[in-house]
Amino acid sequence: MRWIFFILFLGALEWYAFQAIKASTNQRFWWWFYVAIASIMLLNFVITVLQFDRSQGISTYETYSFGLFFALFIFQLMVGGLLLAEDLFRGLKGLVHVVTQTTNAEQRYVPTRRKFVSQIAIAIGLLPSGALLYGMLRGKYNYQVLRYTLTYEDLPEAFDGFQITQISDIHSGSFDNPEKVQYGIDLINQQASDVILFTGDLVNNVADEMLPWQDHFAQLKAPSGVFSVLGNHDYGDYHQWPSEQDKTNNMQQLFELQRKMGWQLMRNESHFIARGTERIALVGVENWGKGFKRAGDLEKALENIQQHDFKILLSHDPSHWEAEVLPHPFPIHLTLSGHTHGMQFGIEIPGWIKWSPVKWRYKQWAGIYEAGQQKINVNRGFGFLGYPGRFGIWPEISVITLRRSKTTV
Repeated sequence: MRWIFFILFLGALEWYAFQAIKASTNQRFWWWFYVAIASIMLLNFVITVLQFDRSQGISTYETYSFGLFFALFIFQLMVGGLLLAEDLFRGLKGLVHVVTQTTNAEQRYVPTRRKFVSQIAIAIGLLPSGALLYGMLRGKYNYQVLRYTLTYEDLPEAFDGFQITQISDIHSGSFDNPEKVQYGIDLINQQASDVILFTGDLVNNVADEMLPWQDHFAQLKAPSGVFSVLGNHDYGDYHQWPSEQDKTNNMQQLFELQRKMGWQLMRNESHFIARGTERIALVGVENWGKGFKRAGDLEKALENIQQHDFKILLSHDPSHWEAEVLPHPFPIHLTLSGHTHGMQFGIEIPGWIKWSPVKWRYKQWAGIYEAGQQKINVNRGFGFLGYPGRFGIWPEISVITLRRSKTTV
């Protein structure tokens, strides 16, 4: 029954969009060109949904099918909403004439649809749908290096100027362009950071997705090493396994892949980076998130850590920060997270606006946030998932420089 209502709703939107195009131009070619394209995309979407098997993962064809349909849907939704508002106005105006001009039949009419309103509706609808199409064609590999300098009073002096490169949410099962991915990897290495930290979601569903990209990401190198944690997609929970043993084997394969790439996976554990007699602590927890898997054990990860140690926590889901990290008696100086992707769509103009619909779900969803002396960086993600593109919220390589605040006498 829900599918019937959904199809009827889509049909109504397509009819409104057709009316807008019809009112905007007298050239019938454009009327029927739109009907043909919209109908083909709708039919392709329905067939794709009916044939979709989540246990087999989502193919590149399926992601593009969903992405193209979503772009069309947004266009139709914007046009339909504006024309519906105009129809309400037309209907109300016609009703007023019926009531007030009953003696003059010629005055009883419903105003015709105005051409300029239809043209405005089409223009407004093309903005977000065009952005979504651009994001699919160009935006998903538009890697951005975002630099932050974070200052701490208790940063060990030997680590003044210590540089971190953070990447997150690779989602290797979505990649479809080796040259672009290699460009992103080269860009990471070009930052020449002291350490590279990956904050989870190496794959979409299964470890095999990483096999074509293993040699690419094995190229990541840093003097103090490459460290990683697990994200919610890394556990295989969104895949239908023949048995629990198959799921366990998949996890072991994922662990082995990271070992072969030279990455040190931290599963509720810690690691010290030393310079002379001073050190900082890297702490890595498994995924912990509100509404998602909670395998993270912060207490266990901090077992070998002293309260006065300078601590950097890798925790995939930023909801962990307010739920467990900030209330913890051990102050954790810097938390690095990902997970949100910034929803892969939004508007960012540095110093003026930062907006994405994902902000309604996560308080900390992109960039640096502070609570007293504790800070979190939410990386926008290196890859993409579901919608095969990005617009406005570009794939990110975070470069964070730690500085020791200068004391004044």
